[in-house]
Amino acid sequence: MSALERLAETVAARKGADPETSWTAKLLAKGPEKCAEKFGEEAIEAVIEAVKGDRARLTAEAADVLYHLLVMLAARDVTLAEVLAELERREGTSGIAEKAARR
Repeated sequence: MSALERLAETVAARKGADPETSWTAKLLAKGPEKCAEKFGEEAIEAVIEAVKGDRARLTAEAADVLYHLLVMLAARDVTLAEVLAELERREGTSGIAEKAARR
């Protein structure tokens, strides 16, 4: 099991935890909209570090993005397994063809 899969399990387990003792539970208790907002903030921070070219900061921000993506997904009851299945479904398909199929 990968670190990302373990993190997804931890996030899912925190859904019912006490917001006073778990940062994840605290985020989830604020609702899906707040979780999405926090994900967006972290994504912007990662973009800023990518533009600056600081590999260490980008690595740290990318980890934050992945964590907050998992929290946002959990807030809407979407599992990492579902996202991975979608990626597998798309595997081997041209990005151009995949985007055209969405229309």
